[in-house]
Amino acid sequence: MKDLPPFAQHFILHWGEMGTKWGINRTVAQVHALLFISDRPVHAEEICDQLGVARSNVSNSLKELQNWGIVKVVHLPADRRDHFESIQDVYELFRVIAGERKKREIDPTLARLRDCANEAGATDNPADAHAKEKLESLLGFFELVSDFYTKMDRLPTKSAIQAIRMGDKIAKSIGALMK
Repeated sequence: MKDLPPFAQHFILHWGEMGTKWGINRTVAQVHALLFISDRPVHAEEICDQLGVARSNVSNSLKELQNWGIVKVVHLPADRRDHFESIQDVYELFRVIAGERKKREIDPTLARLRDCANEAGATDNPADAHAKEKLESLLGFFELVSDFYTKMDRLPTKSAIQAIRMGDKIAKSIGALMK
């Protein structure tokens, strides 16, 4: 990673490693990390140089990041190249990523669980009844999480931060945390 200070290199490498654990391609995550810590929009050739990655890989990564809505194209005066920048606000970044993950993962799972629970219908078979009960329990959990996400997403950032910080107080108030 050319011309980057060690802390930046460590962050980019770690973000790429974490990306693989989150189901994101390593290069996609590394490109995002570079753009996130950059103090200015960066063009694709510079990303290639900084990360030592092929142009086609950078192009595909940038498209994926744009599809997620966390990177956008920026045009600079007197430069015909496309430059790219990441969402810089960490709370907005988290909201966009959470919203995309919900849309891509939770919503289709909710739809399929509803279909499966409806398909199961009424049954006299104990094994089928047990499976239906488990599906309905899982469906209830996914609906609860989805509803919670929707309510939190509607909050202004400042209010969402306050709600997150209140987590321990809420748990203590309902007796969930023991000292």
